Amino acid sequence: MIIDIHGHYTTAPKALEDWRKRQIDNLATPALGPKPGELKISDDELRDSIEQNQLRLMKQRGADLTIFSPRASFMAHHIGDYNTSATWAAICNELCYRVSQLFPDHFAGAAMLPQSPGVDPATCLREIEQCVKEYGFVGLNINTDPSGGHWTSPPLSDRHWYPVYEKMVELDIPAMIHVSTSCNCAFHTTGAHYLNADTTAFMQCLTSDLFRDFPTLKFVIPHGGGAVPYHWGRFRGLAQELKKPLLGEHLLNNIFFDTCVYHQPGIDLLTRVIPVENVLFASEMIGAVRGIDPETGHYYDDTKRYIDAANLSAEERYLIYEGNARRVYPRLDAALKAKGK
Repeated sequence: MIIDIHGHYTTAPKALEDWRKRQIDNLATPALGPKPGELKISDDELRDSIEQNQLRLMKQRGADLTIFSPRASFMAHHIGDYNTSATWAAICNELCYRVSQLFPDHFAGAAMLPQSPGVDPATCLREIEQCVKEYGFVGLNINTDPSGGHWTSPPLSDRHWYPVYEKMVELDIPAMIHVSTSCNCAFHTTGAHYLNADTTAFMQCLTSDLFRDFPTLKFVIPHGGGAVPYHWGRFRGLAQELKKPLLGEHLLNNIFFDTCVYHQPGIDLLTRVIPVENVLFASEMIGAVRGIDPETGHYYDDTKRYIDAANLSAEERYLIYEGNARRVYPRLDAALKAKGK
């Protein structure tokens, strides 16, 4: 199988965006609505939004299944308060669940959390429980900066996050570390804030002993790990200066990287520097970079082409395309095995 571990519902029907606009417009007067029940999206609308977009491209590019979560830039946890985020997260997660039910062979859900700046992450546990136990989701996304580019939350190693980690370990699910929209004009959302967050998450783990407390905790750092593979020597040297174990022992039992890197030299670097056992196939289509590369004539986010062209053995490609995803997402593996896959 070709399993894409990084997909977002970027093509949801416009009614979702309209509902969100009304919610934001009425932040000061929540009694004016809208109520969740006012959002009306039919199954036919969901089918059309998927069949004409993600599923069409998956078939064209050879992907079989996508781990599917709400649109990352739409999470916008900095807007409103906890109740705002809780309502919004529940709506977006339910839509992804409905997609997974309409296309059970092609999509598996991952949860957006109802985070809010300064609010205890323990408030997210009820949504995690529902998404995993009732919706059958196989993972979740953690926004390490719910302030939207101002970085007011403690680092990932802080006990602030431990309630979420404890629930992840209990349910045996990994988390993708994925920030949302930047409202700080110094950081472009997809070109700077996302990649900054990826790099920052790795460094926060490197400087801590988080995985001593949670030896089975699993993080996926998206977008190829930000600057991490390119500066692997720097991180090895910093770990050495900090008297930490070698990175393979210190972090690579728990941290994994996806292949949302949009050119061949980047994928070649990723698969040469990072052990193949820690690389999971992903494309993040239809996402931040939707255009066609004039140097190749192909879409930037058609990442399978890069893996196919990389200097990898058949076994290494299997790990990247399927084997690693089944290991890092055990609930996905169990669901596939239940279907005889």
